[in-house]
Amino acid sequence: MNQDKTPGLRSTMRIIVGISGASGVILGVNLLKALAQHTDCETHLVVTEGAQATFPYETGMRLDEVARLSTHYHAINDMAAPISSGSFITDGMVIVPCSMKTLAGVVTGYSDNLLLRAADVCLKERRRVVLVPREMPLSSIHLGNMLKASRHGCVVMPPMMTFYNKPQTIQDMIDNLTGRIMMAFGLSFPGFAPWK
Repeated sequence: MNQDKTPGLRSTMRIIVGISGASGVILGVNLLKALAQHTDCETHLVVTEGAQATFPYETGMRLDEVARLSTHYHAINDMAAPISSGSFITDGMVIVPCSMKTLAGVVTGYSDNLLLRAADVCLKERRRVVLVPREMPLSSIHLGNMLKASRHGCVVMPPMMTFYNKPQTIQDMIDNLTGRIMMAFGLSFPGFAPWK
């Protein structure tokens, strides 16, 4: 766990979770639930309008229910939120799912909402940014943007199905991805079985 070097600032891990409007918002919800199991992890949630519209279809949840899974919720247009500043120290950010529109915004630095601004801040401060892109099939534009994101320092982690762990349910597959995301921040997750 990364901790501030300045005494008295904080002793917990701090992760920004962005949920954008691609299909797969359940992945973001599952990650929030998993991070909440770590009492020393503070989460800052920001959700796009597209994701807000997708929650009822794919999870049966409303925005306020999802927001309660996080430590702090920030409105998408609240550009004065603490996560919009580099002096607000975090351990990084996850965008899950990451729509192709959001991906394009990240790689071009087009920060017209808080989610994109928070990602831009993490990149300029050299903090970890994990993108979970959701689209199929992928155009050459999408692939080019993923390559650019990787070159900018992002970890690009598409939600690929795995079979070596012998998943029995969709939840098993979601948990495996959640575990991989958390592993990128040095966090454990009981639903994830690493290769032995």
